[in-house]
Amino acid sequence: MQDYEESVLFLGTWGPFQKRIFFVLCLTCVPCGYNILSVIFLLASPPHHCDIPAHSNLSQEWIQASIPVEVAGQPERSSCSRYELDLVRNLSAMGASPNWLQNQSVPESKPEVLLSNLKQEGCRDGWTYSEEYFQSTVVTEFDLVCSEQWKQPLTSLVYFLGGLSGCFISGLISDRFGRKPVLFGSIAVLSIFSSAVAFAPSWPVFTVLFFMLGLGQIACYIVVFVLGSEILVGSSRILFSSLGQPFVYAFSMMLLPGTAYLVRSWRHLSLIMAVPGLACIPLWWLVPESPRWLLSRGRLQEAELLLRSAALENQVEAPPVIFLPPKAEKAATRQAESVSFLDLLKTANIRHITLKLWLIWFSMSASYFGLSFSMSTLYGNLFLNYFLLTAVELPAYFASWLAARSFPRRLSFMGFSLLGALALLFIQGTMKSYPTLTMSLVLLGKFGVLAGNGVVYTYTGELSPTVIRNTAMSSCAMFSRVGSSVSPYLLEMAEFNKLLPWITLGVLSLLGVLLCIFLPETFRQPLPDTIEQMPVTRWFTCPWVSKTAMKEEEKIAKEQTPSIEIICTT
Repeated sequence: MQDYEESVLFLGTWGPFQKRIFFVLCLTCVPCGYNILSVIFLLASPPHHCDIPAHSNLSQEWIQASIPVEVAGQPERSSCSRYELDLVRNLSAMGASPNWLQNQSVPESKPEVLLSNLKQEGCRDGWTYSEEYFQSTVVTEFDLVCSEQWKQPLTSLVYFLGGLSGCFISGLISDRFGRKPVLFGSIAVLSIFSSAVAFAPSWPVFTVLFFMLGLGQIACYIVVFVLGSEILVGSSRILFSSLGQPFVYAFSMMLLPGTAYLVRSWRHLSLIMAVPGLACIPLWWLVPESPRWLLSRGRLQEAELLLRSAALENQVEAPPVIFLPPKAEKAATRQAESVSFLDLLKTANIRHITLKLWLIWFSMSASYFGLSFSMSTLYGNLFLNYFLLTAVELPAYFASWLAARSFPRRLSFMGFSLLGALALLFIQGTMKSYPTLTMSLVLLGKFGVLAGNGVVYTYTGELSPTVIRNTAMSSCAMFSRVGSSVSPYLLEMAEFNKLLPWITLGVLSLLGVLLCIFLPETFRQPLPDTIEQMPVTRWFTCPWVSKTAMKEEEKIAKEQTPSIEIICTT
């Protein structure tokens, strides 16, 4: 197991087999990318005001005046109250004219009524919703506004909790029963429940089905990432994990705003969201199981058969013995003891790495989805804003790929995250007066957060050993779902100060930078296969410490203690 990558060098890094795996796995990533922004468009809350029934027999002047105008920086009609309809009806019948301001002049033939003196009531007859962007959403159909507004972020929370649960369950199943069944099981969950939510008759039913939809969303992406990282080696693995998969994921995300623009009904949109998953069914016969995982489970013959088939596809000759029996026996012996989620906290070294990665994934996900939810508060066309917000992911992932090829993981992540944090913090100086500059800073912040996110995926996969890699990745994704679960509530902070959500997002990005300082470097190092082979965590690592000195200290650390501290001197 220790020499797995050397054992498969005969395959090369970019033959027909690797190309097929690369493109097929990228295609299996489309369903999860296409569904991720569903929480934005299905739960969109259009502008609304109290409905004035047609049978009220009000003059047009009084229909317009029935909704109070709130002045808080910019005048806008009240969303949750109206003047008492019976009183307004009587005044309209008397021929009175509404007086919006005390100094407003009205015709002498009409008695004037000062609107601020009238009593107000709630929206007893429901609401009228703007159809500028949406014909119907979950919010408009089930009236999740005003006194029921608390259900909006709760529904988003339930969706992300579904993702959290899916990460936990899929990670354990994948490390125990294989990558391939979990991958296509996640895709099936996405398609089945995307269709099911379209027929939800009430908000409680929708929420339950939305939770089930969340189960497959991030689990699908994680398994694709792990499968590609284990089948591909060398430069092709970096190309897949840092550029290929993220690019296809981002492109599929860009498709949903365009679809939502064309299909304005949330039920029809939900049905369309099931299509990419159904289209992936034939790919079952093109995606193999991970030979690295098979070997880690002691299934030597299956792993060799798969690699010999790959050698035929690449038109290269496989050695008579790919894995030497002593190595295979040792790998099988190691795996006789089944690993579990608790093994991520078993030793001091893996515990330090795991806890830091959990917090980094939490902060990055909260920043990512907080940006998405906060976009609704910005000026401009909603669909165009979200298209730009997803389109900026393409150059972000390209930048993360370039960084993954040439620069250390820690330096790359810290640089990108710091760029995103500073851009988000600068928004507080531009938001009120410079909408175009604010939008540019938001996109720059998203670029930094996403490029850092792309690096941290690769970084986490390289830090995690094969025997528990999917569980480790899924546990990190669980904490990212915790971060995404709190992100809808970041928007609620705007009730106190409109800049508060953006400041919080910047601080969260800075938190990720701070934590990354204390992780070991994995640049150009072989993937660990066992927990004992994991790089040693360091309390602080200086950029000017030589690689030779670091390797010597790491060798001493593995012999003596699970964690060491390097003191920098100039």
